[in-house]
Amino acid sequence: MPVIQIAPSILACDFARLGEQVVATAEAGASLIHVDVMDGRFVPNISIGLPIVQSLRPLADQYNLTLDVHLMIVEPERYLEAFATAGADILTVHVETCPHLHRTIQQIKELGVKAGVALNPATSPTLLEEILPEVDLVVVMSVNPGFGGQKYIPASTNKIRRLRQMLHVTRSAALLEVDGGVKVENAAEIGRAGADILVAGSALFHGDIAANFKSLSLSANNQ
Repeated sequence: MPVIQIAPSILACDFARLGEQVVATAEAGASLIHVDVMDGRFVPNISIGLPIVQSLRPLADQYNLTLDVHLMIVEPERYLEAFATAGADILTVHVETCPHLHRTIQQIKELGVKAGVALNPATSPTLLEEILPEVDLVVVMSVNPGFGGQKYIPASTNKIRRLRQMLHVTRSAALLEVDGGVKVENAAEIGRAGADILVAGSALFHGDIAANFKSLSLSANNQ
């Protein structure tokens, strides 16, 4: 079976040590870096933007990392080209912010970047049914987006199962990513439900990064 990946979310890192901590995750075994971009409008917080993606690109090249950029912003289509130019490998938009989602996904792919779509906890997976064959990544928000360190919403597990079945039925090759409240204690449950990638922030960056990464990976893969 494919190995379930752990994607470090730099939202939880010490930004005074950003490069150092990203390198630590790479040396621990990470192959993706999750970058949360928040605008203070779609979500009640402002985080990071283009300069951080630009600064991470050389490290990503050096350590063979994928920059997984999650756009929690309104009108994301206005910024797709800029983030692609900055160095994003994956651009994920929210179904809630894209009235013309198919067109937005096409825009991302035309930029030579992989396309992802995310949905909030209260959003039904059925809204993604028509777009699943077109995307490379589906992101289940298992907390209400905007802040790190929140508790996993238990109903997310059933949503993951439903989406895994939908991906199978539509024959989509998209990976299924879960973002929010991932801990050692629930990583196995999330993995068994059908996730391919688990985004981890505070559970990874608070303490020994290498030890935390190993514990999360072992739990997610039920070892």
